[in-house]
Amino acid sequence: MKLFGSMKVVDNELIIGGIKCSDLAKEYGTPLYVYDEDLIRDICKRYMKAFCGDNRSNRVAYAGKAFLTMAMCKIVNEEGLCLDVVSGGELYTAYKSGFPMEKIYYHGNNKTLDEIDMGVKLGVGRFVVDGFSEIHHINKAAEKYNTKQKVLLRITPGIEAHTHDYIKTGQIDSKFGFTLLNNNVIEVVKEVLKAENIELAGFHCHIGSQIFDTQPYKDAVDVMLSLMQSIYDETGYMLKELDLGGGIGIYYTEADKPLELEDFCGAILEAYDKK
Repeated sequence: MKLFGSMKVVDNELIIGGIKCSDLAKEYGTPLYVYDEDLIRDICKRYMKAFCGDNRSNRVAYAGKAFLTMAMCKIVNEEGLCLDVVSGGELYTAYKSGFPMEKIYYHGNNKTLDEIDMGVKLGVGRFVVDGFSEIHHINKAAEKYNTKQKVLLRITPGIEAHTHDYIKTGQIDSKFGFTLLNNNVIEVVKEVLKAENIELAGFHCHIGSQIFDTQPYKDAVDVMLSLMQSIYDETGYMLKELDLGGGIGIYYTEADKPLELEDFCGAILEAYDKK
């Protein structure tokens, strides 16, 4: 077993944060999920330093689908991160915790009308849009609440992420987002620009999970920035934000050899700066 953070084994017993797991089991019962707050905060700080150091005006978002409670929301906020949510339940959890709604990215390729209404009403920072119909529904909800809602369009960049087929998300035939085929994206952009109550902030892409190679991220940066330039050339509209997503590979088995997160972050920033 690989140990992380404050984890250690003493007398054949696992200890996390100075507390024996057997004592936790006695007090709270089993099964029991135990999270090391110090480790979580350390990882948050490392991401913030890697992406936002040197006075870079970047944002780092924690994916709520990994684990989300009100306590987790508070930690994420205290460490300066944004939060992405994928359901009304996750959004409500963030709202009840006092998480700043402007720092919320509302994902999900099957949002209900009630979830869209809730997101606009609460003032989420950005909706990540997956389909044509969602554009209409967000615009209608924003009109209802007399606001202009920022959105990002989710693009499938056609990147080979070198991971398992079940956790790839960036391939051309992905069920997520808008494909680059047949001028599809430019037509979607034009549709959004016609919506009076929507502000098109930029693009989002996600290339998959459990990725151990930096090259797919570099490729994604290249594809997405080129696409943003082509949108400007075609429409004269300057997209201001690029949201890059993908799961950095972590240790599950002895065969897994994850890189340091600083290496991944550095590769992304280097690719961006070169472009």
